[in-house]
Amino acid sequence: MKKDAWRNDEEYMSYVGELLAKPEVQRLANYTQHHFSTRLEHCIAVSYESYLLAKKFNLDAKATARAGLLHDLFYYDWRVTKFDRGTHAWIHPRIAVRNAEKLTTLTPREKDIIIKHMWGATTCPPKYSEGYIVTLIDKYSATEEYSKHLYLKLVGSIKQALGFAKVSE
Repeated sequence: MKKDAWRNDEEYMSYVGELLAKPEVQRLANYTQHHFSTRLEHCIAVSYESYLLAKKFNLDAKATARAGLLHDLFYYDWRVTKFDRGTHAWIHPRIAVRNAEKLTTLTPREKDIIIKHMWGATTCPPKYSEGYIVTLIDKYSATEEYSKHLYLKLVGSIKQALGFAKVSE
């Protein structure tokens, strides 16, 4: 699929366009997500891929697109910031819901999708099929994004070992 196909999808943009235009959502571009993408790029990828699956299965594509976009709406580096009362996996979905509610009215389905998108790392499964889609696409996307980082690191190491790259001091 073309990387920016979402931009030309009129139905998708009718669901998330206003949210994407908000400075609070655009601010996600300032945070690296999985070494290879910004948090905004990650959220758009999760949102759009989840939306396409929800459409394919005749589910609530609008709720899926919106919740997918807002699922990581938090403003800290998760690799650095630590919490006294829970893990990042448990806390950041709650922060995301709180931040999202400042921007828009969330449906109960959208809230559940966002809160439970870390199922697997947390114990409470999604209530709705759309939540499983966002959860699985989020994990797939994170794995894909991080794998790119590992691949480039591996290629760099091989080039260095073979003498194709200078060793930085």
